[in-house]
Amino acid sequence: MAANSVRIAVLPGDGIGTEVTDAALAVLEPLARRHGIGLSTETLPAGAFHYQATGEAFPESSFRAAEAADAILLGAMGWPGIRQADGTEIAPQLDLRFRLGLYAGVRPVRAIPGVPVALADPRAQGIDFVLVRESTEGLFHSRGAGLVTEDRAEETLRITRATTEKLSRFSFRLAERRAARLGRKGRVTLVDKANVFRAFAFMRAVFDGVAVEFPGVESGHHYVDAMALDLVRKPWAFDVLPTENMFGDILSDLAAGLVGGMGFSPSADIGDEHAVFQPAHGTAPDIAGQGIANPTAMLLSAAMMLDWLASRGAGQGFAEAGAELEAAVDAAFAAGLRTADIGGGDGTAAVMRAVAEQIGG
Repeated sequence: MAANSVRIAVLPGDGIGTEVTDAALAVLEPLARRHGIGLSTETLPAGAFHYQATGEAFPESSFRAAEAADAILLGAMGWPGIRQADGTEIAPQLDLRFRLGLYAGVRPVRAIPGVPVALADPRAQGIDFVLVRESTEGLFHSRGAGLVTEDRAEETLRITRATTEKLSRFSFRLAERRAARLGRKGRVTLVDKANVFRAFAFMRAVFDGVAVEFPGVESGHHYVDAMALDLVRKPWAFDVLPTENMFGDILSDLAAGLVGGMGFSPSADIGDEHAVFQPAHGTAPDIAGQGIANPTAMLLSAAMMLDWLASRGAGQGFAEAGAELEAAVDAAFAAGLRTADIGGGDGTAAVMRAVAEQIGG
């Protein structure tokens, strides 16, 4: 990509996806001007309502445009009442993960100043860890192709050496960057079920083989059931947590509940060449169209996107813009911003304005 000029494919999707996307774009525009970075956006059709209207959930033209962009910003997709013939919901975001090889589902979990945390222990104010969910195989490997008969249903879990090695190296490198930023030793803890399943014993062996390449980072393992317990008992004890697809899907929602809920949970799906940035929440049909959706997760996802673009050669201005956006979110909530999901009265537009006012302040 050319330094200081990037193309962003925007997939607003369905429900509150469109609302939080509009809020993020409204904040990104002045932020880009302030840092002298070029952001051109192209909004692409996809999602459940597009499927309902056209019979296509993700037009090939939309996929090709997203594939050609420097990064993809996605709102949320799917709708309970709009389903495919097999009963599953419309989920073009999963198609992106598989077709673009986005193996690292990055889910930061961080206590934001002023946002209530679920635990009374004062150490909970310092929660700051990252789940790295493998996003292309595991139990999702047979998505859409599982065996279903009148008497039974079967899905196949697959874990490969190549993907596990990439996921592990991604996690150790992330831990190195976090250690440098936070001023302490990095630690990577594989979350598995190696005591019961051979596939996870295999995953652990591959992970351990990669760990020796990173002597400056601590490594360890945790069974997934024990991790569910310890994320409630002592979430401040963890740093980077790579895990299988389904385990990561479940644990990331649990983790979001520790720091205010899904409205505060950004995410990215990253591969070797492409990346999608989106809030971890869904389309929220119960509040769609009411103007009360919390866009914070989308704003933080956009900050992750800017930082990733900088790492891909777009220029230091992108990293600085991403850091300022994250800091503006923190400052807005520290100053008293309160969204409906944490008992306040500030809607989508109010969050957008409050964060925009902090930029450059």
